Amino acid sequence: MKIHETIKTLTPFERGLWLTSVIVITGAYLITGNGGGTELAASLIGVTALIFVAKGMAAGQVLTVVFALFYGYISLKARYYGEMLTYLGMTAPIAAAAVVSWLRHPYKGTNVVEVAPLSPKKFTLLTGLALAVTAVSYFALRYLGCASLFFSTVSVFTSFMASGLTFLRSPFYAIGYSANDVVLIVLWCIAARTDPTALPMVFCFIMFLANDIYGFFNWKRLNIS
Repeated sequence: MKIHETIKTLTPFERGLWLTSVIVITGAYLITGNGGGTELAASLIGVTALIFVAKGMAAGQVLTVVFALFYGYISLKARYYGEMLTYLGMTAPIAAAAVVSWLRHPYKGTNVVEVAPLSPKKFTLLTGLALAVTAVSYFALRYLGCASLFFSTVSVFTSFMASGLTFLRSPFYAIGYSANDVVLIVLWCIAARTDPTALPMVFCFIMFLANDIYGFFNWKRLNIS
């Protein structure tokens, strides 16, 4: 499906949510006068990705890969090595795999992914993997001198869970990302105390949270004929 055709699938509410996100994020950069073009571009790509992920469209996962590359670079500058490693080493690859998974599992020939049930076995396995990765990441991040070590470590866990649930095509992916958004709001608030250029990222993740909350409720309606 072409980009303009994909955009046409957005409902009036979804277009309003996307436009509000764009205005809030852009306004934060203009009003504070902080942050660079890279941060603004990443934020706009991110909220655009989320609105399509909320619709269950693979285009959202493609944009998620692009966002992860930008965000990894931004995190490196802020010494948030956990975010850098998480998004470049986990979020981007899993989002790429999700593109393939979603395209292979369309709902009745549409461009919307078929929602899959989350079995207790899959959830337990995913949680175990997330805990293991988080434990290893904690020691690696401590060695690297990662800023805000505790929250950076928590972010690894929530990101892993969210990415895994996205790949598994579960509506609960949005719960995972919402939890991660809250952690990232805290992280960037901490960074903004000493570096005002980080402030726009706070508004970025506030809008991410709004989009992810919508994504959860919208996924509950997907595949209902």
